[in-house]
Amino acid sequence: MTDSNHRHSEYNVDPLFLDRWSPRAFDGSAMQKNDLLTILDAGHWAPSAFNYQPWRFVYGLKGTPEFEKLLGLLIEFNQGWARNASALVFVVSDTLSRPADGSEAKSYRSHSFDAGAAWGLLSLQAVKLGYFAHAMTGVDFDRAMTALNVPEGFHINAAVAIGKLGDLSVLPEGLRARETPSTRKPLAEVALEGGF
Repeated sequence: MTDSNHRHSEYNVDPLFLDRWSPRAFDGSAMQKNDLLTILDAGHWAPSAFNYQPWRFVYGLKGTPEFEKLLGLLIEFNQGWARNASALVFVVSDTLSRPADGSEAKSYRSHSFDAGAAWGLLSLQAVKLGYFAHAMTGVDFDRAMTALNVPEGFHINAAVAIGKLGDLSVLPEGLRARETPSTRKPLAEVALEGGF
């Protein structure tokens, strides 16, 4: 059993897993590009079926036109708090397996599973560097496909805000009470031996 970050695990997991959470209150500080690329590099070391690595990361650092473009693709609610992040990242995955020999592309069933693994690793690397990452699906996906020039056969999975913790006062009143690490269901509800 592990206790960390006001959380308690049933088994002896590394505290890093409890320390990682998804805040919305960011301090608005700038991030060094090298820090962001380190975080994305960790994500790109995720496992993937046949080592296909279907994930792609479209990013923008605060203070750049790219950040403003990505921010504008979020729904209004998420724009309200994500504007204080240090970086925004859109996680995109290739839905097709495209053989190097030029033969016909085929459906790639685990593209989103693999991209999720990449998201998980980048979120942990963010914590190791003193940042936090908050993934969200409150995105105008249709507009984002066009604005980001996403190629045919690719899928936008989520957007991620990354930054350092800020004061709760940057959030609307209604979000302040929710700005705390969440608990998890009992392991027995999600780990089912032999079937449902």
